[in-house]
Amino acid sequence: MKSTTASLKPAEVEKKWIVIDAQDAVVGRLASFIAMRLRGKHRPDYTPHVDCGDFVVVVNADKVKFTGKKLSDKIFYWHTGHPGGVKQRTAGQILGGKYPERVLEKAVERMLPKESPLARKQMTHLRIYTGAEHPHEAQNPETIAFADLNAKNVRSA
Repeated sequence: MKSTTASLKPAEVEKKWIVIDAQDAVVGRLASFIAMRLRGKHRPDYTPHVDCGDFVVVVNADKVKFTGKKLSDKIFYWHTGHPGGVKQRTAGQILGGKYPERVLEKAVERMLPKESPLARKQMTHLRIYTGAEHPHEAQNPETIAFADLNAKNVRSA
């Protein structure tokens, strides 16, 4: 008997579409769940070097919640490239701004492998919308009740 490890080939991967409602969901828990689905780690035939994850559609991304005082205390920094060009914004300012979906997008991006072509490809399979509507009905997406998976996944206040 010879024991070998089964490895997926890109042609053998069957991708599903899933929809997640982010209303009142805790950002870190939701981002962790999404990153796991994008990478394909929920599958029994997971292969690290193959893109075997699902397509993920997130609706109501502007209604996510933070625990504790993170809404006012969590600060996101970036640099413009010019001398003295360090900028900052709190999570509350981003959620109340023009692009509130970026909070969730950046949280998921930072949970994927760093600086790799595979992670960049997997991020293209994530679609985030601020409203309750999405244009992906033709793909027959499966709805996942993220709030029902664990009581800690949602915050009411």
